[in-house]
Amino acid sequence: MLKHIRKLFEPSNKQGSTLKVDDPLQTAVSALLIEAALFDGHFDAREQTQILKLLRSRFSLTEEEATALFERAREWVDNPNNLHRFTKTAKDTLPHEERIELIEMLWEVVYADGKLDDFEANLLRRIGGLLYVSDQERGAARKRVLSRLGIDESQSPE
Repeated sequence: MLKHIRKLFEPSNKQGSTLKVDDPLQTAVSALLIEAALFDGHFDAREQTQILKLLRSRFSLTEEEATALFERAREWVDNPNNLHRFTKTAKDTLPHEERIELIEMLWEVVYADGKLDDFEANLLRRIGGLLYVSDQERGAARKRVLSRLGIDESQSPE
């Protein structure tokens, strides 16, 4: 019964998206993806496109909803203390398998420009630790992303 009442207050749309105004998990995931893109000091259209694609896919959003979520999360990224807040939200909300999927999403963002920066690799190690994703699981997620993106692993050391 409560589930049905909650649905009445969620934004409605005909495409079945699940954008929730100020949803902490959606904001946290979006902000972590943006943080990963910004961490090497370069944020380009490829990274933004990748983030929007991942948000649409992960949360079943329309282009407009993903853009609104992206813009809202971008405002939160400027505060360095929020990294712990966002990883805590993800850790407390997502089951372990979905935290590994989040790590894969982060790898996709850092590899959107085709290369891995040392700062990005460091960030992914930190986030993996904060999400309680082991180095082995994080490395396996990275290999899956490299394979999916067609990037030669020997040219992209971590």
